[in-house]
Amino acid sequence: MLKNLLKRRDKSRAAAEGGDSSQAAPESGAQQGGWFQRLKSSLAKTRKQLFSRLSGLLQIGRKIDEELMEEIEEILIQSDVGVETTLRLMDNVRAAVKAKGLGDASELESVLKAEILNLLGEDTPLACVPAESPYTILVLGVNGAGKTTTIGKLASRFRSEGQHVIVAAGDTFRAAAEDQLAIWCERAGAELIRGGEQAEPASVVFDAVHAAQHRDADVLIVDTAGRLHTKKPLMDELAKIGRVMGRAHEGAPHEVLLVIDGTVGQNALIQAKVFNEAVPITGVAVTKLDGTAKGGIVIAVKAEIGAPVKLIGIGERLDDLRDFAAADFVAALFASEGTET
Repeated sequence: MLKNLLKRRDKSRAAAEGGDSSQAAPESGAQQGGWFQRLKSSLAKTRKQLFSRLSGLLQIGRKIDEELMEEIEEILIQSDVGVETTLRLMDNVRAAVKAKGLGDASELESVLKAEILNLLGEDTPLACVPAESPYTILVLGVNGAGKTTTIGKLASRFRSEGQHVIVAAGDTFRAAAEDQLAIWCERAGAELIRGGEQAEPASVVFDAVHAAQHRDADVLIVDTAGRLHTKKPLMDELAKIGRVMGRAHEGAPHEVLLVIDGTVGQNALIQAKVFNEAVPITGVAVTKLDGTAKGGIVIAVKAEIGAPVKLIGIGERLDDLRDFAAADFVAALFASEGTET
């Protein structure tokens, strides 16, 4: 059926310690040049790898046949959409082609867009729920994924919305982790609860939950140690943190956010599946999409782990972490160079 199947370090410390004011505050609309244009520019490598190649196949006059479908499948797989997601997507495309009686390859682009949007599902932005106050967000991820930077940007976002934010320094294995969070919290105007190097992580998190309750915090963001998903004791510790949060505050954690590095492609899905076994993931943040040709991983996340992409990161500025909007993402992937909003 299918033919021919088959240094980037974490910038969080640089982002946290850098003194560049362009990273310390969002830019004006004029400076941004429009969010869609920035998104499109950031996805340029993925667009070249994936959809620019597809456009070469979807020419007027070419017949839709199985050979064309297999060529599309091969491009999708090579672009880190993944085998399972690609097969599911293309089954849906075939069904739509048959139902609509399509025959020309040029008619496939709209079908592909629609079926990708169907896989991505409805947008589910990350939002604080006042009734759950303090709204607790447990943040997971391997070292280098951009976890600390994501926490800092989230804290800044909630503070800009008038929320009282507390951050728990649950990564007690690295002294630098607490220092980086302290810088981000000072910048964002958020409180930091820390237990010191080698403190028991679950204990720090327990104290942070109670502090958030007693100080009438609106949001508690819990950092965890960046860990290899292959290290079972560390994953067991993560599960323990989740249980401790649940005992300390009913319904906690309300959000379990996994931060994955968009540059690692299918390896991110392997990580996600193991993390999901320790603490069920409710949302995913995909970072570093501006530096990769593997943005197809965004399409695979919801289909393969069941949790929606809620945030995407396309740069180091505070406003480069945004709620994921599937329609904008798909439009940017298929956009011509002159398209802008």
